Amino acid sequence: MPRALIINGKTIAEALRQEVATGAADLRRTRGIVPGLAVVLVGEDPASQVYVRTKVKATRDVGMVSFEHKLPADAPEAGLLTLIAELNARQDVHGILVQLPLPSQIDTRHVIEALDPTKDVDGFHPINIGRLASGAHALAPCTPAGCVILAKSVRSDLAGLEAVVIGRSNIVGKPMAQLLLNENCTVTVAHSRTRDLPAVVRRADLVVAAVGRAEMVRGDWIKAGATVIDVGIQRVPGPDGRSRLVGDVAFAEAIKVAGAVTPVPGGVGPMTVACLLKNTLEAAKAGAKA
Repeated sequence: MPRALIINGKTIAEALRQEVATGAADLRRTRGIVPGLAVVLVGEDPASQVYVRTKVKATRDVGMVSFEHKLPADAPEAGLLTLIAELNARQDVHGILVQLPLPSQIDTRHVIEALDPTKDVDGFHPINIGRLASGAHALAPCTPAGCVILAKSVRSDLAGLEAVVIGRSNIVGKPMAQLLLNENCTVTVAHSRTRDLPAVVRRADLVVAAVGRAEMVRGDWIKAGATVIDVGIQRVPGPDGRSRLVGDVAFAEAIKVAGAVTPVPGGVGPMTVACLLKNTLEAAKAGAKA
């Protein structure tokens, strides 16, 4: 029985990181500018701490400067907004990332809107969202941008493909749909209220699963030969009693039907960090031209 191509996100992300490292070195040599990324962590959420450490290390590995700012879990919103204003004004900070989720006393929307859009390397500011929706150049959210790169590693031209995005979050689903529209796909955004979701997914040449439910997308939902990008990542009990990581797609079933599929882990995750570095380099280049 044929098996799908397993898309190696680690390899593709490493190639992108090398491109970023080369671009950062060129910017330093030609303009004397070292791209700087400020990462802000509020509280001590274990998962967030791991993500921040990963991002800080990746930033330094490509020759950029990392600025870490850690605030206590009970930090007031006003204090965080003051820090963001200071980072907005610093010329050595080209990108600002505020690690989400934030504690309940802080309104995430206020924080995102306080960012300088030209330093919003997460791509969540309303101005960047609007530019993305209008087809203009923008700092795009990192996970959806990484998904497009992974899909294009299988088929360089996505034009004309029928794409189904499962999930409508502001972080992945909605910007994913915009990026695929910009690639000239025919896009359907499916969600929990979609009628006969399996039938909708079976139409797709390209499936992006970003719903956050472990192994929800079954093998018989997938069109033969389709490309499947799995954004989800959850821990579930394994047969030996230990937990294991799975995505939104039933991987063992999908590889028997799909033409190509991303694994979990090792698929989308590495691309998210690599695209964050790419956005930081782009922001630094844009700042150099300003």
